[in-house]
Amino acid sequence: MDYAPVTHTTTDRQLGRLPSGRDVSVTVHRYVGGSGPTVYIQAAQHGIELNGPAALRRLHDRLTDVAIAGRVLVVPVVNQLAFDHRSYMTPGEYDVMNPNLNRVWPGDECGSLQEQFAARLWELVKGADAAVDLHTGTADMLEHVRCRAGDPAAERLAEAFGTSYRLTDVPDDTDDDKSERTFRAATAAAGIPVITAELSNSRRIVQDAVAAGVDGIQNLLRERGVLPEEPESKPSQTVLRNDAEPVTASESGLFESRPDITVGDTVDAGERLGTVYEPASFEQQQVVPATERGVIFSIARESVVVKGERLAGIAIPG
Repeated sequence: MDYAPVTHTTTDRQLGRLPSGRDVSVTVHRYVGGSGPTVYIQAAQHGIELNGPAALRRLHDRLTDVAIAGRVLVVPVVNQLAFDHRSYMTPGEYDVMNPNLNRVWPGDECGSLQEQFAARLWELVKGADAAVDLHTGTADMLEHVRCRAGDPAAERLAEAFGTSYRLTDVPDDTDDDKSERTFRAATAAAGIPVITAELSNSRRIVQDAVAAGVDGIQNLLRERGVLPEEPESKPSQTVLRNDAEPVTASESGLFESRPDITVGDTVDAGERLGTVYEPASFEQQQVVPATERGVIFSIARESVVVKGERLAGIAIPG
């Protein structure tokens, strides 16, 4: 590795054009040192997920006055349209076919608007030696990092990032929500070690989660040799397989979860997690059971749900 003081530059990368003729662009930060690997980091694929951009701002302060080997490419706000509308997904008026940017990777230059956005960003991603996708979970979700099972390089990134839990998925994990076209799946399929980090809950900046994100990325950069120090030793992660059938609503209504269940708890197959009621008539619509024995890593809390909506995520130890 060849360590040299960082040169920092920013550029605006045009992703596409709206019907009015207005360009949609993202800001790309480049931190360049001596010869070495390239690490690509992005945040805010979903517009209400704020801890990632906040972590990258603090990372900027730490990178601008150090020596590094290689390059760090950072896109703090990937989905400008969702961010400006303060919405999870891109408003359907812009792309009715693909409102979720994290279901269209690696994109398509001739596809829908968001497929074109992803294709333009993919030009940066495909040359990287490692990649990080920062997300923010629901209010009741374990902070965790995700990676592909059986990928030692990705597993090392996950260990260096240092969350208490690691969720793994296998190459053929797909379902009818196009999960094979997430950023993580597309990047792993291209042979690039990649992790997705879920940092606390959405819609507000959580300082502890931001600090954990900054420390995690720095330790990951040490593991890759971008920063000269040896990576810090992190506590062993609890590894969970993300291959259990999700718990979904079979009826629409008001979901009330069991008050004594929380994320991190182990439940048995068939165990009651909560109940869906019809709020006007008070009638019970569904007793919601756990699909398999495992650890709850996310659960909806006292929320209005529609038929087919995910109520809880269960992961299997191992």
